[in-house]
Amino acid sequence: METKENYTFEELKEIIARLRAEDGCPWDRAQTHESLKPCLTDEADEVLQAIDRGDMDNLCEELGDVLLQVMLHSRIAEEEGAFTVDDVISYLCRKMIRRHPHVFGGESYGTAEESKARWDEIKRMEKEAKKKGIKL
Repeated sequence: METKENYTFEELKEIIARLRAEDGCPWDRAQTHESLKPCLTDEADEVLQAIDRGDMDNLCEELGDVLLQVMLHSRIAEEEGAFTVDDVISYLCRKMIRRHPHVFGGESYGTAEESKARWDEIKRMEKEAKKKGIKL
């Protein structure tokens, strides 16, 4: 694959799959959810440092590194038959719609504090539903 200026999400998925393939990168192939834990922590810390410095170029790079962690964990899970990155995206979309009824539903409240309070309430209800085995 040749290097180009812009890539799509589908191309990113293909790149990650290629890295994890039998003839891919030995380091990437050896990774597990457990072995990647320090990498995710390090990358999240680097995002925070870029924000603290106000360095938008570095922030872009570091967010890409966090996305790499998401992609690797998702690919490992896909190989295990657990879920795919598309499942992660769908779950996130459903959660964002559920937790923003003032945007996607009929509810109305105007302040950031009210929005955050409603978010916290919905999150609490979701956790209770999960304890009862209700899938969201």
